[in-house]
Order: sequence, then C-alpha cells, then structure tokens
Amino acid sequence: MRYTLFGRTGLRVSELALGTMTFGDEAWGSGKETSARIVDAYADAGGNFIDTANIYAAGNSEAILGELLSGRRDRFVLASKYTCGTHDGDPNSAGNHRKSLVQSVEDSLRRLRTDRLDVLWVHARDNFTPVDEVMRALDDAVRSGKVLYVGVSDWPAWEIAQANTLAELRGWTAFAGSQLRYNLLERSPERELLPQARAFDLTVFAWAPLAAGLLTGKYRRGERGRLEAAGKQAESWKEDVISAVLDIAGQGGWSPAQVALAWLQGRPGNVVPIVAATKPEQLTDNLASTGVRLDADALARLDEVSAVPLGFPHEFLREPPVTRNVYGDRWTDLEDRRSTYRRTVHDVL
Repeated sequence: MRYTLFGRTGLRVSELALGTMTFGDEAWGSGKETSARIVDAYADAGGNFIDTANIYAAGNSEAILGELLSGRRDRFVLASKYTCGTHDGDPNSAGNHRKSLVQSVEDSLRRLRTDRLDVLWVHARDNFTPVDEVMRALDDAVRSGKVLYVGVSDWPAWEIAQANTLAELRGWTAFAGSQLRYNLLERSPERELLPQARAFDLTVFAWAPLAAGLLTGKYRRGERGRLEAAGKQAESWKEDVISAVLDIAGQGGWSPAQVALAWLQGRPGNVVPIVAATKPEQLTDNLASTGVRLDADALARLDEVSAVPLGFPHEFLREPPVTRNVYGDRWTDLEDRRSTYRRTVHDVL
C-alpha cells in the first residue's frame, strides 16, 4: 500500500480507503465478526483510512468500529460524517447547521469510543444553512480538538469553492478533501467537481467506485445484490463500458473490480477510491488493484467508451476557432510553468 497526502495538509492517507457502510447491517452488509476480519485484512495490507458516518446502519457501523479499533485506534485515520437525519420528528437532527454538527460529533465520539475524529465530512449540502455558518462551526470543532481535519461530500463544485475561499479569507479551517460518486459509469464529476478539486488541492475520495457492483460483472453472471433488489438494471450504453472492463480484465489476468479501481487510481489529481466489502475475500480482491498497471491501449479504450459530454462552456472553449481566439495564434507553444506540475494548453483543454 502506498500513501498520499490529505489535501493541503501533512496527513498521510492510504491509496485505498475502507468504507464501512456495510458494517452492522445484517440484511445486506456484515455483522461484527465479519467486519472484524475485513478491518484486519485492510490493516494487514497497510490501509489506514476508515470511513464511516453517523447514520450508517443507524449508528451501528460506528459502534462496531469503536469496539474493533479498541487498543489500536491511533493506527488509523478515522473519518465520520454528519448532516443526515438521525431522529424522526426532530427537524434539527438533520442539516448542516451548528446544532446538528455539535450533537452529531458528540454522538459519533461516544459510539466510536474516541476523543476526536481525524476527519469530519459534511455529508451533503443543506441549502437552508448559510455556507459561512457551516465553515465557522467546522472551524470551532477543529479548534476544540474534537475534529482534526474537515472534508465535504456531495456538494456542488461552486459551493465548495465558495466555502474554501471564505475559510481562507477569514482564517478558518478549509476543506482538505471532497467525497463524491466517481467511477467508469459516472464521470460527470469531470465537468466541474474534479477541476475544482485540483484547483484547491483537495484529495478526492471516490465512493461507489464499482458502480454498486455493475463494474464487477456479477449481474451478468446472475448474482443478486442491492442493485438488483432495487429493480435497477444497467442502461444499454453502460453495457459497452462493462464489456470493455471485462475484456481488459480477461486479457490482463485481473478481476473486473481491479481494472475499474486501477482506472480510478490513474485519473488526474489525487483520487482515493473508497472500497467496501461484505466479505474479506472481496476486500482482498479490491486491495490487489494497487498492483495493476493498465497500458495505454487499455486506458484509451476505457476513456473512450465511458466518456461523457462536458457541456457548456467546456466543449465550446475546446472548439479550434475559440481556442485560437482565447489563447492567441501561438497557443500550441504556451506552457504554464507556475503550477505544481507543468501544463501545456493541451492539458488545460
């Protein structure tokens, strides 16, 4: 397992994160014994980032983790989330506001049996709560010592940019990472969210990296899962993507999951897939993706078959006459040497 940095911080996080939404849900997830084996397998592989939330399995995910990490809690970067409702009938049990944040953090610390969260994610955007209230409340949580770093999940790119700009101007703690749905069947974040993350040096944690199992090919084999139980099937255009993944996996001697995860890990920027499992052998298969190296032909095929339209203004700005007008007649010779990595106009476009 290799490691990367969490945004503009010195915090070291493993290249694959462990998602624990399945922990504590006996219906479709894993009980405490199986969860323990999954955590041990992840730790033995060198993984150190464990991701949970206050609502996962109605709090049971955090409670199980609190027990499983006893005596070795400091070995891990422990992350949880707040925002989603926890008590029916109580309008303040949900939302981004300060009361929800404070209560959620206290409850998470109790269940996790720890005195601080290494990372607190804002789980989703609550449009009623002003962005400045969110960022100031998060900064207070950091200053109290109960939270070390903060991140954002499932927000529009423009509001993440607004939030971090506001935090930087006022000397508050800014988001160091963003969490979003990103995989070969969901590349729409490439329109706004991923460029925004690169501009602000946010580490991107990709949830549902296997598209709820579609990219493993298990539904083609007739296996049941959450997606099938919900009555959802792959759309026809997605079948070409799945076929490409299966073909490349067969040619390389890998599993389809390893190919899908390897593609994600090779994307521009700092992308950390969040892998989840209901069985230790599933996790072992996913962890092996760190040793998969896709060649140029495989990458080109996956990129082409899964590409999504970028829309306006991105496609408009890539039209040759527009590009020449914006960058001048010598645009092919332009190179940005100020960036942390060298970029030509070809890279920008």
